[in-house]
Formats: sequence, C-alpha cells, structure tokens
Amino acid sequence: MSLSAPVVFSLAERTASHLTLGCPEGHVAHVFVLEEDIIRVMVLPGGTIRAPRTWAIAPGADDVPTDGRDRFDLAGFTCPTFSLEQTAERIVIATAQLRLTIALSGLFCQWETMVGGAWRVAASDRPTQNYNFGLWDDRVYHYLKRDPDEKYFGLGERAGTGNRAGQSYRMTNVDAMGYSARTTDPLYKHIPFYLTWKTTHKVPLGLFYDTLADCTFDMGRELDNYHGHYRYFVADHGDLDYYIIGGVTPADITRRFTWLTGRPAFMPKWSLGYSGSTMSYTDAPNAQVRMNEFLENCERHDILCDSFHLSSGYTSIANKRYVFNWNRDKFPDPKGFADHYLDHGVRLYANIKPCLLRDHPRFEEARRDGLFIHESDGSPAPVQFWDETGAYLDFTNPKTFAWWKARVTDALLQYDIAATWNDNNEFEVWSDHALIDGFGTPRPAREAKPLHTLLMLQASRQAQIEFAPDRRPFLISRSGAAGMQRYVQTWSGDNYTSWETLKYNIRMGNGLALSGVSNTGHDIGGFAGPAPEPELFLRWIQFGIFLPRFSIHSWNDDQTANEPWMFPELTPHIRELIKFRYRLIPYIYDLLWRSHSRYEPMIRPTFFDFPDDERCFEENDDMLLGSGLLVAAVVEPGARSRRVYLPSGSAWYDFWSGDHYQGGQEIVLPAPWDRPPLLARAGSVIPLNLAEQHFNRPADRRGFALFPDAGSFTTTVFDDDGDGLAYRDGNYGQWEITLSSSPTDLTIDIAAGGRCPPKDRQITVLLPRQDIRTVRLARGSVANDRQKDGWREIVVDL
Repeated sequence: MSLSAPVVFSLAERTASHLTLGCPEGHVAHVFVLEEDIIRVMVLPGGTIRAPRTWAIAPGADDVPTDGRDRFDLAGFTCPTFSLEQTAERIVIATAQLRLTIALSGLFCQWETMVGGAWRVAASDRPTQNYNFGLWDDRVYHYLKRDPDEKYFGLGERAGTGNRAGQSYRMTNVDAMGYSARTTDPLYKHIPFYLTWKTTHKVPLGLFYDTLADCTFDMGRELDNYHGHYRYFVADHGDLDYYIIGGVTPADITRRFTWLTGRPAFMPKWSLGYSGSTMSYTDAPNAQVRMNEFLENCERHDILCDSFHLSSGYTSIANKRYVFNWNRDKFPDPKGFADHYLDHGVRLYANIKPCLLRDHPRFEEARRDGLFIHESDGSPAPVQFWDETGAYLDFTNPKTFAWWKARVTDALLQYDIAATWNDNNEFEVWSDHALIDGFGTPRPAREAKPLHTLLMLQASRQAQIEFAPDRRPFLISRSGAAGMQRYVQTWSGDNYTSWETLKYNIRMGNGLALSGVSNTGHDIGGFAGPAPEPELFLRWIQFGIFLPRFSIHSWNDDQTANEPWMFPELTPHIRELIKFRYRLIPYIYDLLWRSHSRYEPMIRPTFFDFPDDERCFEENDDMLLGSGLLVAAVVEPGARSRRVYLPSGSAWYDFWSGDHYQGGQEIVLPAPWDRPPLLARAGSVIPLNLAEQHFNRPADRRGFALFPDAGSFTTTVFDDDGDGLAYRDGNYGQWEITLSSSPTDLTIDIAAGGRCPPKDRQITVLLPRQDIRTVRLARGSVANDRQKDGWREIVVDL
C-alpha cells in the first residue's frame, strides 16, 4: 500500500454471520455480526493472524478454556440475520441496532446506532490512514475521527478525570505503589474498552479492542493538522480485533460489554464485610502476636470484621518474600493460627505472588521443571522483583498451572486459609528475549503479559473449587485484564495517602465499573506515604463503607498501621460506620447478585442511571451504589456540609432526615463526623439487616427501608444462605416488595417467594419519618407502628 494508492477491498466470502473482505495486496478484513448490538471487525495486514486465541471473550459464560478460545469460534453468540447492501464503492451491514458502512477503498468504517427511532452516527474512522496496511511498522493502529461533542469513559481504572477526552493513556500493567490518583499513568489493569457519548444527540457506543499487548490510547491529546481531529489506539503486538457495541444508553453498553467478557463471579456474602489488613503486622518479628492483637482489639472496640488480608510477611525471611513458604519462626502453627481466626469469625486471605526470587527454597525445583518464563536457552528470564531479582512463573505452561494449584492447596487451603489474595501480578517483563510456552506454541512474553495474570487467577480459583467444591470461591487480585470479573474482587492498588487520592479514587472506581469490573474498592485511609490525619481517615471510611470491597489497608512510612481504633476520639464514630455497613449488606449482596445475573455494575457514575441529565456527565465526586443510593463523599478538609446535585428524572430523600427533594437541583447536606451524606432515590427499596450486631456474634433481622414515589413500584431482592451453590439450579429465595402510594394511603405488599422462600415471619419496614399516611398491608398484619431512631418503623407479621 502507498499513500497515493489506498488498498481497495471487495467482498470475498459470506457465511451466515461472517463476511470476509480481501484485496490484491493480500490484506484481509473479517466482519462478524454477533448480536443485534454487537458487530466485530478484525483487520489482518498480510492476511495472517498473529494471536489466534483469546481469553477475554466469554459471552455470558463463567470462564474460558485455560488454553483460550479460538478467535473464529462464535459459540455463545446468536448471530442474528442482517441486511447487506453492496455497491462498487461500499457495503452496508445493518441489524436492528447497528449499521456499519464500509468504504471499500481504504476500508473506512462508519458506525451508526438506532437511537430514538433514527439512525445516528456514533463513530467514524479517520478519513486518512485509519489502519496500518504496512505503512509504518509492525504495530497495530486504529485511527478514528474525533468530534468536539464527544466524551469518553472507561479504559478501566485510570487516574484523573472521569471523562477521558483530551488525555492519553498507556496500558501496560505496572506496580505503581504510591501513585497519584490524579496524574499517574500507567496503572494496574489492562482493559482496552471505552464508551463514547455524543452529547448533541445523546448517542452512546462501546469499543473494545481484544488484545493482550501493551497499548496506547490517545483521546484527543495529540493534534496533527494533516489529519483533522482524531483519536487513536496503538498496540505493540498482536492483531486489530475490535468489537463495536451499540445501545440507547450508556448502561446498555456497560451491561453488554460485561456480558461479552464473562459473567461476574457470585461471591460469598461474607466477602462484603469489613476486611482488616496492614503490611506492618506480618512484617513484625512477632507477627502472630500482632495478628492476634487485631482480634483482641476488634473484641475490645466491638468492630465487626469478617476477614483479614494476610500480607506477604508471613512468607518473609530477612525481608525477602518467598511465596508459599511459611516463616515458622513467625507462624509456628499455620493451621492453628488460621483456626484461631476462624473461631473469631474472621477468615484469612493469604497473599500470593507469581515471582520466585532466586534464593527461594523452590526456585531450583521450578527451574529444573521448566516452570518459568525463560530465555531462548531455557534458563529463567531474570526480572526485578522488589529489591531482588527473580523469575516469573509461566502460566501458559500446563505444568506451571498444575504446580500453582498444588501449592495453593498444600500451602494454604489445607491450613484453613479461606481465600487467595493474588498480588504483585502485573508480570513486568521488559525483555524482548523472554519467552513463554504458549501452550506448545512459544512466543515472546511481552506480547501477552496480562494473560499470565488471568491464568494465575484461573488457577487459584480452580484450586479453591477443587478443595471446597460445595462452597463459592473468593479471590482478590490487584492486577487484571478484561474478563477478570469472572474470577475476583479487586481494588485500585497501592494508593497514596492524601485528600486528592480520596477524591480521584471515586472516579477511578466508577471508570472501572463502567468497564465491566464493579466488585472493587480502594485501600481505605491510603496505603503508601504518611499515616492519614484523623479527619481524612474518617472521611475515607465514610466513603469506603459503600464500596463492594471495604478494607482498611496500609504500609505507612512511619511503620504505623491504619486501624479502626488508631484515633481513640474517632473510634465510636468508626465503630458505628462499620455497623452501618453491615446493616447495608443485604442491599449490597442483592447488588452482587444483580451484577452476576444481570450484568449491572454495583457502583457507577450518576449518568449511568440518568443519561438524559446532561449535568450528570460533568465531573463530580458522586457515586451511585446500585440504583437506590447516591453517595456524596466529603473530599475536602474542614468541610461540614456537602453540596450535591440531584439527578433529574427522580425525586430524592435525605437518607438520615427523611427530607424530600425534587431532582434537577443542587442542595447542601450536612456532613457531620458521625454519618456520611447519603441520598435515597424515590421509588427504591433498600433491604437491611436490622439486628443488633457485635464482633463474632453475627445476627440477622430483615428489614426494608421504603422510599415512596408517586404511583406504584415493585422491587425484588435476592435471598439465600450466602455461601452455597444451590443458586445455580435456581434454588434460592426472593423477596418481592410492592409499594403503592396515594395522597392519603400507602399500600405495602411483602411476599417471600422463589424455590426456597425466606423463612422470616416478621419484617420491619422503615419509612421516612415525615410520612404519616395510613399504611395498609396486602398481606400480614401490623404488629407495631411507631417513630424510632429517626424513622417511622412498622413491624409486620407475615
């Protein structure tokens, strides 16, 4: 190809859902019509596919084969019928939702999506050199036209603003300890997906590049007078294989992308409780004593806790971390230690790392068996790991995969460790000479670094399932790639302790949730740098209790630990905040179920639910927890109030006072230290656990906070044992709550249903205290109706 003579394609072959375009120069393009709202384009310069398998694509599935999925495998897609129009200049492919026009000279694509009964242009290739048909180098390029009314969201967790327009990002996973949540790039995760929003006509579009290569996204930071305004994607290796996702709202795009890359894992309910953590305990010479002191302090201060992140100090000798190698001087009886925690209702997640230092007790064994990423002569490829050198395990080698599963089992699970904490798994391989087994097809390691992260997670998960086949596995991971939601809960890595981090971590979490991974959180209080000041620590906890992952974790410069009781004057507030988190767990658990069953993100920005409100697309510090709660975090020191914009299209209630507000306005809420600013959406039902709870004395009493709206609404709430697998066969319970409002009456219907209906026979309904309308029950009877603790409390006998 030359600039003066662009390649000219023609339709070479068509099957039911697959079109192949070719040209005399030998370049090939494949177009796959996968769903009414998903069309895929694969461009192969020279006609040769470089990476024939994918680990990202798992439409509606729980997993992919360990050796990946053939890129031409269309299993799981409906492959609908579509219209095809062809002229000498172009072809036009249309489904009910998407229309793709391809100019055959140059293979220029224009994408339209059906919005409001009309076709709207959603994206177009740049009209000059959109793809790399041998023009420049061996890398993969895609240039698109950039319009001034476009906003971009997603790309996983990125630092800075939620809208990515005008920025550029490098997607190569690194251990970015102490990162700035406002400026640092790159970070920990590889999710080459983003959502475009054209503000003029309110047109959304999703774009996912299925690549494991390090890549760059420029969202309008770069300007070149010769090409007009553009945005682009460049991958260092692999193929250009991208998926276009259409829809009417941004929510349609996120749900569909999540479906495309696999069903989010349905984890045990206990994974939503508070999880303690700090590096300082296990790094101490008397580590087990320090760890047991944590339990004693939870008891002393009545801090509810369900789990603890066991940092890698349990494996360390002379400050070197040797994965799967218990330091018996620190922990002489690992099983007894884990059982002591279990006796207090606290499960341990053990930190595991995929790199073995050269003096690791099992390094020679792994070298002998060929388990490492290696040089051309078979020797382990050296990498920097902490302050030493070591070698990464090669998870594309079936022997390594099996070895890892065996070590997870014999070093952890057999000692009653409940879960794995997959950490330091960015696989920072920088050498062009390092090779991987590639399931029998060796290739350079740099071409697929995130693949090892996914396979590490898959191996850990398989080990846990095989060890305890009747329980749901729980795993967490710092790093990951598209599809990681199938395996793990995650967090935003080793953040720096500052008010700025608190503010921008909110945007990072929302961006990750839009990218298919919403079971996430942040290190509350900050991980790296100075210990938090009291006010910052409290405000961070006020926000953190609403995240799916709620963990206070730290490695402070002064060797102190961030603990709920670190500031005695704040301990009563923090204790009650954590108890409020536990009160909300039935709601968060229902969101986890909706994520698993309906691909709905647990957390999200306000525009996800209110795309017709242009103001919701502006930068803000707000987060929706499900559709029902608007969390207004306090991110400025000294603030005692919080200004918050209420999205239009709904009325809202102050969760604490019961005050009622119309949407579409900005209000000021009080922001005291004992409770966070929180709003409930009118027409929502928030399931609650109203039992009095104490450390190691769990209790459950079902309640529902109802926030009336005009007319009638119905909500369903998932209910089961919290840990078993019966839900897979439909054996679970479900609450169905209907609230009908009139100017004088409220009619409430609470029904326990499903194959295994909830057994509660007394339910507490909470209404805003100002609502004094007559309450009528469709079933059951009122046992009590009173004002209590700022609510109108109605006890219902079913």
